[in-house]
Amino acid sequence: MVDEAPIIATGLNHFFGTGEARKQAIFDLNLTIKRGSLNFLMGPSGSGKTTVLTLMGCLREVQEGSVHLLGHELYGAGEARQVLLRRRLGFIFQAHNLHESLSATQNVLMGLQVHGQGSARKQMEAAQHMLGLVGLADRMDYLPAKLSGGQKQRVAVARALVANPEIVFADEPTAALDKKSGRTVVEMLKALGQTRGVTTVMVTHDNRIMELADRIITMEEGRVISDNAP
Repeated sequence: MVDEAPIIATGLNHFFGTGEARKQAIFDLNLTIKRGSLNFLMGPSGSGKTTVLTLMGCLREVQEGSVHLLGHELYGAGEARQVLLRRRLGFIFQAHNLHESLSATQNVLMGLQVHGQGSARKQMEAAQHMLGLVGLADRMDYLPAKLSGGQKQRVAVARALVANPEIVFADEPTAALDKKSGRTVVEMLKALGQTRGVTTVMVTHDNRIMELADRIITMEEGRVISDNAP
């Protein structure tokens, strides 16, 4: 179904540890995320935001409840299906996770080579275009050691977006960026939602970008305590 929400979480519970050390981290979470929307997950440290993000992004196994991602159930899904689904997603983490021996362009190219999209020339053009969009046209051949923290994070953003993902999962993507750069990244994600229907779920504490969100979901101690869903 074309109009089906790309993410539907129902009765989601999650636990860490085993035996007497077992602790519940997520409690009966129910969320439906609309296609093309920019969603912020907020709340204090330890409230479960990143756990929810990783469960929705098939980076962590669903233990109890249901996560329907792009029309596929993640509960009980095998590794092969999860790998195929991850190829339709983009990930931006607070730690940029760049390969130090590769240039900015080569790092972004990795986001395409995983998918095997297009010829080598087309891939290079796409990588260079995306680096230009994030303001790094003059840093394409630089190794990460020669880039500032904010520039490294922008390379990571370009790598996540270059393959045109259907959903972007972002964990504190603006934390290492100045106000202008952080806003540029979030405005780009919002524009991708409006023009291409890309859905974004972002963990953030950044009060500088709040008005850009379509929806703000606040968590505390593993539960949603407020949600301004339209």
